[in-house]
Amino acid sequence: MEAGSSSGGSSAGGVVSDQGREEKQKEMREKLSEVCGVGEEEEEEDDDDKSNGIASGFVPGPLVSLKEQIDKDKDDESLRRWKEKLLGCLENDLNGQMEPEVKFHSIGIISDDFGEISTPLPVDENQIDRVLFTLKEGSRYQLKLAFSVLHNIVSGLTYSNTVWKGGLQVDQSKGMLGTFAPNKEPYVHTLEEETTPSGLLARGIYSAKLKFEDDDRRSHMELQYTFEIKKGS
Repeated sequence: MEAGSSSGGSSAGGVVSDQGREEKQKEMREKLSEVCGVGEEEEEEDDDDKSNGIASGFVPGPLVSLKEQIDKDKDDESLRRWKEKLLGCLENDLNGQMEPEVKFHSIGIISDDFGEISTPLPVDENQIDRVLFTLKEGSRYQLKLAFSVLHNIVSGLTYSNTVWKGGLQVDQSKGMLGTFAPNKEPYVHTLEEETTPSGLLARGIYSAKLKFEDDDRRSHMELQYTFEIKKGS
């Protein structure tokens, strides 16, 4: 699943998108049919031979602090201006720290059923097990994230969202968010639109895990949450 939202496009692109959505719906219905009567522990997704969209064998370059990146080639006026435009005014973050940090501020869900609901991050411990949101079967929705990047450029930020019902994995989406420089203003990123499954077996409580990693396989957030799918009107 590609990350990000887009507008426009040809009608043929819409047909392909609808066909892909229908195929995913069919696959999820088949998995849900296996869930009936299953009560075993959640199985961790198989990460072997998977790289969240990163090409196999890819080796990231050496990590360089933000200060070093700005100071490098400082005699080249055009390059200096380009770096200033890219990185903004970040004097307070030029502390020489090598490791980038991604700080997530909120997770939201956008749906025609109720508009937009936003939850601050991190989630309070006493709210971890509560239902984060409720959707109708067959409804379309998008997850929306607000986050900041600190100390250094984060390269190849990816996400994976794995969903279980009754202990059985029924869906997994992966995608690339991109490369982000430290910035005073938070980034806001909306993931691709999804559609909830329909039918009697689709209704109920789901558990999910949303993970974010960069191309150095640093984990920047793991969020476990619960949501519910109810009968449509």
